Amino acid sequence: MSTPVSPVIGVLALQGDVREHLIALAAADAVARPVRRPEELAEIDGLVIPGGESTTISKLAALFGLTEPLRERIAGGMPVYGTCAGLIMLADKILDPRSGQETFGGIDMIVRRNAFGRQNESFEAGVTVTGIDTPVEGVFIRAPWVESVGAEVEVLAEHDGHIVAVRQGRALATSFHPELTGDHRIHELFVAMVRAEG
Repeated sequence: MSTPVSPVIGVLALQGDVREHLIALAAADAVARPVRRPEELAEIDGLVIPGGESTTISKLAALFGLTEPLRERIAGGMPVYGTCAGLIMLADKILDPRSGQETFGGIDMIVRRNAFGRQNESFEAGVTVTGIDTPVEGVFIRAPWVESVGAEVEVLAEHDGHIVAVRQGRALATSFHPELTGDHRIHELFVAMVRAEG
């Protein structure tokens, strides 16, 4: 699919902070649209998988017939960006999966769910991200962290000694929520990744 000047980027709209990602993508000069069905998935140049609850996203993706189409497009090289639960969904392996929980895969990493604690232990912190000149404000809400990565994965950021942002080829993932801060630089980085595929 040829990528227009403003790439069309979907936000998986099954659960989570979909609206905030749509706003951030539009601010980063992309055409942003929600994706709930396989035919909508076929019309986009890249996809954001938002935060929420990874087990719920896994179940709803299966219910909406999106699991296999998503796996195929990600494996086929569609640019994808996952935040928080989205990071979990992009992992090839989860350390502590819920019963029946599946991921879309795409990044050779092992993640730990809710690693930074429960909802009431949520916090914000400045995070230094490779490729972004000053720290971004990271909002960590029941956030996972990355336990380990494969040789092809680039670690972009750490917090308290734990990996919180990674990239493997056309797949990007953060433990935190940049869409909640008004700082759109990570979305701009992802839009540039999508545009580069054009």
